[in-house]
Amino acid sequence: MISALFAGLCDDAALFPPGNAPLPDALPAHARHRSAPYADLVGPFVFPVARLGELTPGALELSLTLPGGPATLEPALDRLAQIDGATAVALEIAVPADQTAAEFFAAMDAVEALTAGLDVFVEIPRGERRPDFLAALTGGPFAAKFRTGGVVAEAYPDEHELAAALHGVIASGVPFKATAGLHHAVRNTDPHTGLEQHGFLNVLLATRHALGGADVDQVAATLAERDGALLAGELRDLPVDVVDGVRTAFRSFGTCSILEPLEDLVALHLVPSSALASADQGAHT
Repeated sequence: MISALFAGLCDDAALFPPGNAPLPDALPAHARHRSAPYADLVGPFVFPVARLGELTPGALELSLTLPGGPATLEPALDRLAQIDGATAVALEIAVPADQTAAEFFAAMDAVEALTAGLDVFVEIPRGERRPDFLAALTGGPFAAKFRTGGVVAEAYPDEHELAAALHGVIASGVPFKATAGLHHAVRNTDPHTGLEQHGFLNVLLATRHALGGADVDQVAATLAERDGALLAGELRDLPVDVVDGVRTAFRSFGTCSILEPLEDLVALHLVPSSALASADQGAHT
């Protein structure tokens, strides 16, 4: 039901803005998503380390967010180890405001044994520190994480800023994930806030174009595209080897709603409509 292009694309970030789902609602909803016919779309449950004390025992794959940086990793994993059934499969580690790339990666080296077997995403800061962090990731074991939006206009990189970031990591072979702001499949203007929002299909196709040799301006043009049928048509026709390359580069994005991306994919005929029927049924059981 879910093609390889979208497998594991949507990490479940229901706890985060703007959704801010209560944990007692978010956990059973995640379980329903992971057992639904569209389950292949769904990645791990994104969870902030500061709230580990709220988790109760039960099988759950987590992508842990660490806004405090590498220094918070060891105590976080110690706390997680006390929760039966919950396991970390990924780490999303932010960079403290006063930390240079050299300092950050030295701190990561110090906790190297703790990250073995986990997908580690380094949240790349914007501004003058970005080039040093991107350079430090090249050839290393870690992936990049980019913020593509938020709850204020300043949190949204424009298409040229995002294109430069994506082009840089793709050219250097560094995988990446995205978080925040990718509420819909296609580039749009939010009717409630007026904010310009990136589309996750735009990012997928921009990744494909960058892998094919497109320059930053061409990648930016793809990110700015608002014709969903055009985006869907080009993505639908990708050969298997190209799909593999795209998803090796663009791993996933965090979304506070699994159903919104699913609805968009169904509307663009990229996922069968029966997936949405099963989602509606699951929401009422």
